[in-house]
Amino acid sequence: MLGDNTNIDTIKQEVLYGVAKLAFSGELEAKKEALPYELIPGPQAHFRCCIYKEREIIRQRIRLAEGKSPLAGSDNKNVVQVINSACEGCPITRFVVTDNCQKCMGKRCQSACNFGAITMLRDRAHIDPNQCKECGKCSQVCPYNAIADLMRPCKRSCPVDAITMDDNNIVVINEEKCIDCGACIENCPFGAISDRSFMVDVIDLIENPELEVFAMLAPAWEGQFGSEVNAAGMAKALQELGFKDMYEVALGADFTAVNEAAEWAEAHRDGKKMTTSCCPSFVKMVRKHYPKLEPNISTTVSPMTATARLIKSLHPKAVCVFIGPCIAKKGEVIDTIALNGADYALTLDELYAMFRAKNVEPAAAEDNLQQGSIYGKKFCISGGVTASVIQSLKEKEEDYYLSVKACNGAAECKKALLLLKAGKLPEDFIEGMVCEGGCQNGPGSILTGRQAFVNRDKLFAKADDREINENIKQYEELKIPMHRTK
Repeated sequence: MLGDNTNIDTIKQEVLYGVAKLAFSGELEAKKEALPYELIPGPQAHFRCCIYKEREIIRQRIRLAEGKSPLAGSDNKNVVQVINSACEGCPITRFVVTDNCQKCMGKRCQSACNFGAITMLRDRAHIDPNQCKECGKCSQVCPYNAIADLMRPCKRSCPVDAITMDDNNIVVINEEKCIDCGACIENCPFGAISDRSFMVDVIDLIENPELEVFAMLAPAWEGQFGSEVNAAGMAKALQELGFKDMYEVALGADFTAVNEAAEWAEAHRDGKKMTTSCCPSFVKMVRKHYPKLEPNISTTVSPMTATARLIKSLHPKAVCVFIGPCIAKKGEVIDTIALNGADYALTLDELYAMFRAKNVEPAAAEDNLQQGSIYGKKFCISGGVTASVIQSLKEKEEDYYLSVKACNGAAECKKALLLLKAGKLPEDFIEGMVCEGGCQNGPGSILTGRQAFVNRDKLFAKADDREINENIKQYEELKIPMHRTK
């Protein structure tokens, strides 16, 4: 049951948990209509105007947890979706006159407005929202800083200007621009934007005894379940949940590092500048907003795809499920489904809901399990891809001086791409990470901030010092294809 102090993260987690529990018991279709009433029993509303609105938001979140669009009848397949009933609560007027207004004689705000939107009332200026074009000139010239810019947090946070409003002032996400980064999800204070889930599909798969479903844990999983839960412990927990086995995507990252090192070395000899291909939001940013730079993207597949191809080489009937903090990986799965890569993607908070639904508690294990090198594990950190590529070159004793711009966050990515487009990028290569700090700060995380970093560093410190090239040599007979075919 949700209460007065419930926040957005708790609401999302409780809905995911409720849906997962019903899916595991085979009762989802029969009992999902009752779930909003269990979570919001009433009669008093806790965080909206009325319980009816609260329940409608829960209904739409249930549809997202099922992998559907929040609105019945909609065929919107985008990963990032708007929960209309929650979006209706957002402030509409962007520029608002505050109590700081002195109704001064200068009237600079009124003079600056080219649309006649500002009039003077008895005690302050007034902005007519029907006339205002949100140019911001009034706010810029006010000597008292009395005009507040209340741009919607989702719109302000979107790095690619993919968010607009419809005639009813409900958010609309432009799929042609959206890069699935999830910045709007993290920044919407009403929880009105969320991501579609593959969770119910995955539960159906792991409940089928005839299928071999493998979990692929992204490097950023470490530390999310505490500093003591190691890879062996997670493998046991995932097997208890219903997965056949677990692979570390850090292993796939080692494959990616070796192949990208070879690409970078060749590009360096040819005088060509390149970008990484690991972050799906960064790749979408290039393809959708800087299409002329698409030939500069590394053709090496991402660690997720590399790991899936490795698993399918070892287990031809395998179904591969990526699990990490990144919602853009869901989009990558959809975009690359024909490339023999991952079949599904889950976020860590979805996995946590599944653990809760099955009463599975990840714990430390005495067994030692490490599949990826420490360099592969650090792919989740900004600059980690660059460090791995350079390490791979060093191991092969190839003496290349590579100048790399490690972009930490969307703003730095955009700046570097603009310089590359203009032919003025001083560095040879770009490492693009749209999430600030890297994948470890993805919107599908369970823990963020200092505690997550402390936990992760403790687990990383226990990793052995195996080399990248040595680590993947044991699989060379499989001849895993490491480049995109399109």
